[in-house]
Amino acid sequence: MLTDKIWAEEYQVENAIKGGLYHMIFNEEFKKLDSYLESLAAKGQVTGKTKEALQNVGGHGYMTPYYFLALTSKEEAIKPVYDLFISNPDESAENLRNAYDANLFKAENFKINIQLFMADKQAKPSEKIFNQVTKELEEMDSIPSGTYSFSLNDNFIDKQSAEGAKENSLKRGFPDYITKE
Repeated sequence: MLTDKIWAEEYQVENAIKGGLYHMIFNEEFKKLDSYLESLAAKGQVTGKTKEALQNVGGHGYMTPYYFLALTSKEEAIKPVYDLFISNPDESAENLRNAYDANLFKAENFKINIQLFMADKQAKPSEKIFNQVTKELEEMDSIPSGTYSFSLNDNFIDKQSAEGAKENSLKRGFPDYITKE
């Protein structure tokens, strides 16, 4: 392996670690979000990205088949958690959660980007499903705090970039995010 040829932008790695820590310390809230998204996929009309797509193309921070987490460089609430984890990677989840500074949290600095795809290879993004998911996300109060965007795409995912957004994609995001404080 040519280790001198491997590189990553410094903040991308830090962003992924911070996103993973946020996911870990708010595990119960993320379980509720994950359960909701998995239940949508179980109905058979929508799906997330495959694990292969996630493994082949990264760079979006902490990722699941249904969403990725992205923190801006201004996100300060997770910094004490990150610092504690870097100084002691074996620190308990409880101590990491206790290090989180909720007073510094600003939803606009923590983004939860949900991307779903139509399960049927020929289907266009469904406005009915898009409106239903958007409404349900707005009404949920036990999911993680942050700024949510939501995209519903057709079934095509580019193998090079793992992106699925196209002109026919339905999107809710900037400047009309779904915000959970």
